[in-house]
Order: sequence, then structure tokens, then C-alpha cells
Amino acid sequence: MSDVQRRIDGPATRGAVALGPSVKLLAFAIALGAATLVALPLASLVRFAVVGDAEIWPHLAAYVLPVASVQTLLLLAGVAAVTAVAGISTAWLVTTFEFPGRQAMLWLLPLPLAFPTYIAAYVYVDIFDAAGPVQTSLRAIFGWRVPGDYWFPPIRSLGGAILVFSFVLYPYVYLAARAMFQTQCAVFIDAARTLGARPWRLLRDITLPLARPALAVGVALALLETLNDIGASEYLGVQTLTLSIFTTWINRSSLPGAAQIALSMLVLVAALIALERYGRKRQGYQSAPQDGRIATRIVLRGSAAWGAALACLLPVALGFLIPAGFLLREVIQRGLVSGFDVELIRHTGTTVTLAACATAAVLLIGIAAAVPLRLVRLPFLVACLAVASMGYAIPGTVLALGMLSPLVGVDEAINWLSLRLTGAQVGLVLAGSSAALVVAYSARFASIPIGFVQAGLARVSGEFDDAARLLGAKPLTLVRTIHLPLMRPALAGAALLVFVDCLKELPMTLLLRPLNVETLSTYIYQFATRGNFEEGALAALLIVAAGIVPLVYIVRLAEVAHTAGPRSVR
Repeated sequence: MSDVQRRIDGPATRGAVALGPSVKLLAFAIALGAATLVALPLASLVRFAVVGDAEIWPHLAAYVLPVASVQTLLLLAGVAAVTAVAGISTAWLVTTFEFPGRQAMLWLLPLPLAFPTYIAAYVYVDIFDAAGPVQTSLRAIFGWRVPGDYWFPPIRSLGGAILVFSFVLYPYVYLAARAMFQTQCAVFIDAARTLGARPWRLLRDITLPLARPALAVGVALALLETLNDIGASEYLGVQTLTLSIFTTWINRSSLPGAAQIALSMLVLVAALIALERYGRKRQGYQSAPQDGRIATRIVLRGSAAWGAALACLLPVALGFLIPAGFLLREVIQRGLVSGFDVELIRHTGTTVTLAACATAAVLLIGIAAAVPLRLVRLPFLVACLAVASMGYAIPGTVLALGMLSPLVGVDEAINWLSLRLTGAQVGLVLAGSSAALVVAYSARFASIPIGFVQAGLARVSGEFDDAARLLGAKPLTLVRTIHLPLMRPALAGAALLVFVDCLKELPMTLLLRPLNVETLSTYIYQFATRGNFEEGALAALLIVAAGIVPLVYIVRLAEVAHTAGPRSVR
């Protein structure tokens, strides 16, 4: 092989395959297309921001950006602190100790992720507002007549937003921490216990330092989800940068002004990603290969056991049980099942169709973009895959804003071609239809199947590839008969997560949906903006029920993979 050919094919790796020119060109095209889905909206955003809006920018710079930036930073700081404490403490308790209800907590602790943050905000405002059941009960018990007779912490505040976001999003930290705590080898823990270290000392000196990379990822995901939100922050009265983008675009009709705020927000997103990278910087360890045991759990007794159970129950109750119970009560009391709104069937069908189309699209993108790296590792493919994986880090509002111009540009090209071929224009094909939502969902969530496919392929030994090639298998045959069947669990997990994320997505759906098209999330949002969210309780319950499915799947896989027996300690 010539030196030129070696440079083209990249470094030799185990399992690498010499791709033909047509297959390599196809891999290049797919990788470039996946990267373009993310890069083109960002380039469009920069163009809008550079053009600017001379009339509105002084107002934004003086009155909107300072307040929104401070509110956003305070919200992120609060959410980071509370999610870290709640996620790490619960993961440590269920991994290290045996106590009453522990087995149930393994299934319950991740469930708050099934709740979109905006639905949780709507529920808690109804519960804790002046006319809600909590304050009404307090007035009845203590004889207070009006809210002015007493003080009650306002739920529509920055503090209320921090708590609502945190108790919905802490499972990101919990799942990351639990995965790391489960895989920490017993040799470290047993050695420390032999030297007399107590559980708190083990947590501080061994468990947390070893888990720091995973914890950084979990906190970063929670903060990115916080930045993506519109509904909850708007309803709770917190003027975040995301909400400022939305109001500047929709209420002030200034696309350039919204783009300028969006670029300011991307600086914050980049800072979060940098912090996450720093948290994982040069962090790693290797266990002794001859000792793969997992540390046994300590059996708690008496008050310590019930204290651990209550500590795990509190975030579950606040993040899932109370909101779910409230929605179920509203559905029953208001007769939303017997007096079923037939329009909800149509909105549910629209939601499921859009989510299914987007899920199929991103699975194809993930497989087609990630599999070629298994066959041949080219720098161009690696770079494109890295760009395509950035979509999830970009808030939906920002991505939707950047999508607008490329979608219109594609429609103009289609109309130009149609005019030349048929003499007639076809109108808005992408920007004026539900296809815009499928494209936007695909751009934001493509990183999920890409990550799952890469993780699934990493577990497939290169010896399978070598054996298949010795038998004369071509690259496409290798992928179809070996890689895809062995990746089915990973693909199923990715499909479930993407599907539910599309069901819950609100910012992009609000901004890009065609006229007279409603999804479950926008259906609920319309009720909330009119002040009667309770009428959308059934739709909210449908979204939550759908979100439980992938969480149960993930927990089941984790518990099958890691088992540890308890030991009694007095």
C-alpha cells in the first residue's frame, strides 16, 4: 500500500476494513450531513446576530441581558448544588447500605425524569399557590382569612424554580453516580475498612474522587436541561436567557435580537461543557484484574435504616409521587376520562407520529454516522461525528432559531426547481410543515443514538470482524449480520430515550410547529397560559406514563448487570 493510500485510510486499527471508494464516499456524505444538521443552524444564528437589530439591541443590553444573565446563573448554581446533593446521597445510600424499602427505591429514584420540568412547575404552582390546597388548609387550621395574615414562601420565585428543577432533574446525577458506585472494585473499599475507615470517610476519600468524572457529566446534563426549559421558568416567573430569546422573537418580533441573546447563551453552554470536561480531566483508575468483586452492602438497623429510607423517599416524593398523584386526582375529579376531549386523540396521534418519525430518522443517522468509524477511522469522520454530537448541548430555543433560515432556504431551492420543471411553485415544504419539527428533533437528539451505537460497538470484539472477513464478508454484510444484531439492546435504549424526549419537547415545538398543529406538550402549554392547567392533566399524565418506560428499561439493565449481596454490620 502506498503512503498516499495510508494517509487516506487513516491509522490501522484492530477490526479496520478497507472500504471501497463508493462506500467511503457514502460514509463521508452521511457524516457530513449529520454534522450539517447542527453546524448550519449555528452558522445561521451567527449571521442573524451579526446583522443585528440597531433599534432593540440597546434595550436588550441595558434591561434584558443583565437581569436574564444573573437569573440564569443563579438558577444554574442552585440546581447544580441541589441535584448534586440529592443525586449523590441517594445513589450512595442504595449502593452502600441495605435498609427497608431499598429495592423499591432502586426503581423509584429515577422516575422524576419522566416528568417534564414544565409539567412539574404547573403542578407545584397549583399545590402551593395562595388558592392551592396547602395554603387553603393552613388558613382553615389556623384561622387565617387572607394571604396577608401570614407569610408563605412563594413558589413563583427563583428559589421555587431551583427546587422544582432540582427534584425533577436530580436523577441525571443519581444514575451517573450509581453506575460509578456499582463498578468500584471492592479492593479499595475493603482495604479502607480494614484500616478502620467509617462509611462517611469512605465516601469522602474514595467513592467520590473515583466517581468525579461521572458526577461532572450528570450535573452538566441537569444544567443543560435547565437551560433548555421555557415553560417552567416562564410559569415560575424566572427571566432566564432562554425565555428572553423566546419573548424577543415572538413578542417583540425581533429575530436578530433573539439571535444575539442566543449567541450570549451559547457562551454559557460552552462554559458548562468546559466545566464538565475539566471535572473529568485526567480522572481515571484501573482495578486489579484478579479482583473484580463489588463491595458488599452494609445492613443498617434501627433509626439509621429508617433515616436512609426517608432520605431516599423525600426526592422521590417531591419529584414524582406528589406531582403524579396530583395529576391523577385532577383527572378523576374533573372527569377528564369520562368527558374525554376528542381533540386529545388527534393531538396524541400527531405527537406520536412526529416522535416516531424523528426516532427513526435519528436512529438511521446514528447507525450510518457511527458504524463507519468501526470499519475505518478517518479524522474527517471523527470530526463530523463530534459536531453532530453537539446538538443535545444546544438549547432547543437556540436550535429552533438557527433552523429557521436553513429551512426557508431549502424551501426556496425546492420552489425554484419546481418552477423550472413544472412552471408552478409548491409553497413551503419544510418550514411550513411538520417536517421542520422532525428535522429539528433529529438535529438535537442525534447525539443520543450516536453515543449508544458507539458504546454498543465498543462491546463487540474485533475478533468477530476478523472472523467474518476471513470468510469473505463485505463491509455492509458485516454490519448487517454482526454489528446490528449485537447492538439491539443499545439501539432499543436509544430509541426509547429519543421517543420520550420528542414527546416532552416544548421549546422547539412551540417555535417551529405549523399553524393549527398541537402536540401533547403544546396542548398542555395552552391550558397553562390561560390559567387552567388542570384541564390538561390527562395529557400531562400521558406524557409522564410514556416517560416511565425507558427509565424502567434502563434500571432493569443496570440491576441485571450489577449485583451485590448484603452483609450484616452491627
